[in-house]
Amino acid sequence: MKKENIILFDLDGTLIDSTDAIVSTFYHSFEKMDFDFKGDDETIKDLIGYPLDIMYENLGVPKERAFDFVDVYKERYRVISKAQTLLLKDAIASLELAQSFARLSVVTTKTGAYTIPLLEHMNIHHYFEHITGREHVENPKPHPEPILRTLELMKANPLDFNIWMIGDTKLDLIAANSAKVLSVGVLCGYGKEDELKSYTPNIVQNALEAVQLIQKITKTL
Repeated sequence: MKKENIILFDLDGTLIDSTDAIVSTFYHSFEKMDFDFKGDDETIKDLIGYPLDIMYENLGVPKERAFDFVDVYKERYRVISKAQTLLLKDAIASLELAQSFARLSVVTTKTGAYTIPLLEHMNIHHYFEHITGREHVENPKPHPEPILRTLELMKANPLDFNIWMIGDTKLDLIAANSAKVLSVGVLCGYGKEDELKSYTPNIVQNALEAVQLIQKITKTL
């Protein structure tokens, strides 16, 4: 009997573009916290995908102050995220196709409490069985815990399903490898092609191409 399919989606850089919201909110927090940030937009973008506290530490904020900055970030992001976040091209098409042959969930490092209203605003929340966010796990990506936790919520024994993770950074792909699930890297987000190729042989332009590839491969499994 053929196995059922599960597709887990990352969000930022995979289905949505929240670059403006993220970058502007970092600058807001730097100003609010009177922090002399030495980098630029690209410095921030290169870290998107990591938890906020890790991003702040890598941007020069002392570790003991990182969560103070995170609090300021979240306060503003909650207010502006809907207005400054867009669906990536073909995101809806990718979800429509994926839903036709797989069960879907989201695995993100974004805070789930803010992510769910954002996905409802974009009218894509109904495609997903579960949204696993930063607060739902102890160890975020690249640790496998977010993927394994999502599969647990879906009551999906990995032995009974073809399971795929679609993401735009090495964090998504490393997590997939550690969780022993298949993966596709997409180039529409923040990861570089050469870097993504180190963790998966499956590299495509966007989520729609990723779903099309998965559909093609799963037909042969």
